[in-house]
Amino acid sequence: MIRLLLFAIVFVLTTAVQAEDSTEYDVSLFAFDEHSIPWKSNLKLTMTPPKKHPDNPLIPIGKKGACDAGGVQFYGSMIEHEGKYKLWYVALDDTVFKRAYQGLRVAYAESDDGIHWTKPNLGLVEYRGNTNNNLVAFDPPEACTIHMIVLHEADEPDPTRRFKMMMNVQTRLAARKKNVATSVAFFSADGLRWRAATKMEFENGQIKDEYRTLPPVHFEQGGLFRWKGMYHLAGQQITPWVYQADGKVAGRVMTTYRSPDLIHWQESPAFGFMRGTAIGIPGKPAEDEEAHLPSSVWHRNNVLLGVYGIWRGAAEWKDRIIDLGLNISNDGIHFREPIRDYVLIKAGQVGEWDVGGLLQGQGFAHVGDETYIYYGAWDLTVAPKFPPRGGVGLVTMRRDGFGYLSRIDESAAAVFDTMTIHPQQNGVRLIANIDQANIGSPPRVELIDNRGKSIAGYSGKNAARLTHNGTRQAIIWPATNSDDIAVTEPFSIRVTFANDSSAHIYALYVDQQ
Repeated sequence: MIRLLLFAIVFVLTTAVQAEDSTEYDVSLFAFDEHSIPWKSNLKLTMTPPKKHPDNPLIPIGKKGACDAGGVQFYGSMIEHEGKYKLWYVALDDTVFKRAYQGLRVAYAESDDGIHWTKPNLGLVEYRGNTNNNLVAFDPPEACTIHMIVLHEADEPDPTRRFKMMMNVQTRLAARKKNVATSVAFFSADGLRWRAATKMEFENGQIKDEYRTLPPVHFEQGGLFRWKGMYHLAGQQITPWVYQADGKVAGRVMTTYRSPDLIHWQESPAFGFMRGTAIGIPGKPAEDEEAHLPSSVWHRNNVLLGVYGIWRGAAEWKDRIIDLGLNISNDGIHFREPIRDYVLIKAGQVGEWDVGGLLQGQGFAHVGDETYIYYGAWDLTVAPKFPPRGGVGLVTMRRDGFGYLSRIDESAAAVFDTMTIHPQQNGVRLIANIDQANIGSPPRVELIDNRGKSIAGYSGKNAARLTHNGTRQAIIWPATNSDDIAVTEPFSIRVTFANDSSAHIYALYVDQQ
């Protein structure tokens, strides 16, 4: 805590204090989340798309004869663990789609900085006569997949289960005599050697129906997260496996299944997200506007950020496009877009590595004052049986710089109130993600109670002023010259923009100390 003799100097300097680095704060109040910031006057939301890294793809397809020479498909995950960035992806060899899922294996890459990646020689799996590759090992060894998601849970008491994977596989429903996609669980101590969580056998790239753990439906997973003690597996379904509330057919829409342990899954899914009014053309879902594999999920403690495919359908493959969109959830069930059909990452143009269609993996990170989002490519300009393609790319943006609030009428003041914060007994502090604070009068921050009444010591002449720019600016209270908030009752945060303020507020954070 900064202590200086002169109050004037203290006030100026302490408002510029950069809060300590934290991957996640207890509560994130994003500008684009109307649940976190529901009360607004004279404020507009401006979304700010990220930039593609100039060296994309950072993880390219392999050389001829490699296990990923047919493609690097980021239907996978990236996590930070033990000082490294670790990434799992689907490796496609030159037999892909010739033998069901058998040409689709899980491979591993790692990086020290999130930019420069290596495919380490793991020596775990024999491929074409040797083990000089980056394939991870599975028990059973025949396991293959088109999509997998990895979580690491340091609080797992069983060290052999700290890495968890949900793997999308193919099975044949005995009752319907139909091939469908389903998901099964694997556990690992190191993320490189995996064993099935339940009895499982693969034959010709499929598991038998008796080994299925999800309900007997066609379900293609998109994201995995733990929310309030239950695992949630989000993905896409389509009629006849899911319907709209009034019983009408649905195209590809988001549903979510839940489980206490990744093995025993609830029978009923939650209908979580549908793109606008797009419902899918009956019998021709790929020709409509839909949500593709919604959504890969970034767990931010009180809120979930999702990345999903904005499927732009057409009769011919070459005319179909998949951009990536952004959605958000505050309850782990229902997702919505900040702005309808907002494009987070746009598919590339002809000749670029990410032309036609993008894939969302579950890969997000904060690196200093930047946010990294990893994504993949799926060239839709050719039919599903394709030449080598894909890779893992990166987009970057200001840390949590998805969008900001600013004044609409530049001649009038503006204000917003946040949702109610429930502080813990050991105190809280607030952090601001703000830009252009020093143009015009600085925004004023106050605390109010549940009845909208100002809280003494944190309002009026004791309101904080946001005078400096930064992604993690500690909010200092002039009455105490500190960032500590000695309030034990629920409160909301009120931010007022003066009629000459040009401030852009991206987010406020609450750190429970």
